[in-house]
Amino acid sequence: MNAFILGIFMQSLIFSIMAMGVYITYKFLDFPDLSVDGTFTLGASVSAILISKGINPFIALSFSIITGALAGTMTGLLNVRLKIKDLLSGILVMLGLYSINLRIMGKANLPIFNNATIFSKDSLTFNLFIALGFSVVCAALFTIFFKTKIGYLIKATGNNENMVTSLGISTGNVRILGLALSNALVALSGGIFAQYQGYSDINMGTGTIVIGLASIIMAHSIFKNLRLFTPSLLCIIGAFLYRASISLSLRIGFNPSDLKLISCIIVILALYLGNNKSAFRLKALPQPKAKRQAGDISA
Repeated sequence: MNAFILGIFMQSLIFSIMAMGVYITYKFLDFPDLSVDGTFTLGASVSAILISKGINPFIALSFSIITGALAGTMTGLLNVRLKIKDLLSGILVMLGLYSINLRIMGKANLPIFNNATIFSKDSLTFNLFIALGFSVVCAALFTIFFKTKIGYLIKATGNNENMVTSLGISTGNVRILGLALSNALVALSGGIFAQYQGYSDINMGTGTIVIGLASIIMAHSIFKNLRLFTPSLLCIIGAFLYRASISLSLRIGFNPSDLKLISCIIVILALYLGNNKSAFRLKALPQPKAKRQAGDISA
């Protein structure tokens, strides 16, 4: 397979895990969590520093997950316990994580080219299967978890907080749990991406929230009416659409300095598709006429 196409698939699979994390806060909790820009870098920096110290790369990723969950918990505590607005809570954690990430790495850029990672330095196909494995496992766990009682509580907290409160359940604790899970996935994605790139950089998480939202909105706008596509699958497809758009833009001659502008345009188009009912959208196939008539008679 062409190295260019392989690169798109690789990055889209890695970023799809981050998109699943953003999906929890954006779609389920209705919480504008901007801390993910810092959490992505946190996962990358923790993974990189542990690998540079000779720690097994898979164990390094587990620590990325834990630190990401702690960062998400901090965002939740600021919002729930200290009564700080949701948007400001995320911004404060993101700002704090910038300094923390520098402390962890010891410098702005930490290379791990000469250290063993989960990826092979010789086989792109092997690397693709590694990324696919992580993405599929996360998607499966994501889907299973949000069909459990706790998963439904997280969804209900975002949709109807008063109803959850009337059941005698603390919506604040549920929100904290949702933020912890969200940022754990984001940090995992950052840790995997650092191992894929071969380094961790203090600015590598900049714009993570834009990438996540663009991936979700693009897929949701196009495939919203098809029940076959679960939220986790939408995240994978959306991440691929986004990465393909960015890669093709660079391929046709745009400068790397234009990436933020391109991302902005992609998000605007995705939002337009999502808000415009007459926009192009795949629809579920209608039932055969005979079946509809039979349904009408039985009704």
